[in-house]
Amino acid sequence: MAKTPVPIDIKLHKQSKTLELVYATEQFTLTCEYLRVYSPSAEVRGHGAGQEVLQTGKINVAIDAISAVGNYALQLLFSDGHDSGIYSWDYLYQLCSHKEAWWQDYMDRLNNAGAVRDPDIQVVKIGN
Repeated sequence: MAKTPVPIDIKLHKQSKTLELVYATEQFTLTCEYLRVYSPSAEVRGHGAGQEVLQTGKINVAIDAISAVGNYALQLLFSDGHDSGIYSWDYLYQLCSHKEAWWQDYMDRLNNAGAVRDPDIQVVKIGN
């Protein structure tokens, strides 16, 4: 079984609200919004298949603090108070590797739910 890559450098860019993960052979930049809506916490993922909670209105969310969890993960404290997700090295690498597909899936789920990324916008559906 292949060993999950571990970042050799991690940089939080507060102004652009991005997290940069540098690996030995590649580099990724993830938005705070993406990391927040794909939090590995039970609050977001639920406790089993079909229990996921769609996160809406997170376009302005930022990361206020990052803490190491042993030698295997990061804990991110988001500006909306969310801090219960533990981002293992494996999960972070999955977030990096599947960024485009997972982001499109999120956008599709938002659209299907009639929800938006901006907390200052309310969507009202009229008719069917």
